[in-house]
Amino acid sequence: MAAMDDKDIAQALEDFPHWRRDGDTLVRAVEAPTFLEGIDLVGVVARAAEAADHHPDIDIRWRTVTFALSTHSEGGITEKDFALAGQIDDAVNRAVARDIDEPGA
Repeated sequence: MAAMDDKDIAQALEDFPHWRRDGDTLVRAVEAPTFLEGIDLVGVVARAAEAADHHPDIDIRWRTVTFALSTHSEGGITEKDFALAGQIDDAVNRAVARDIDEPGA
């Protein structure tokens, strides 16, 4: 799966309002209601990532969980990153976490 070009990434991001682009990476940060719920969220995302054989970078800082997606083997952002971003969005919505890193904020 080839890396997407800038135009395709910008167009795809229109469907992912909670994600922002940082170079060759898609990033979303959320705040879980509690530390343990943040850890549970990471577990749900880890299982989805394992099933997709596509693993995000995950940073946990107390209740703040930041997800970063990039297809390193392709040198950039691919459709695989957006597919996992959608699964992460679903997991965040189920966890009732709130975004803390809104695009343009």
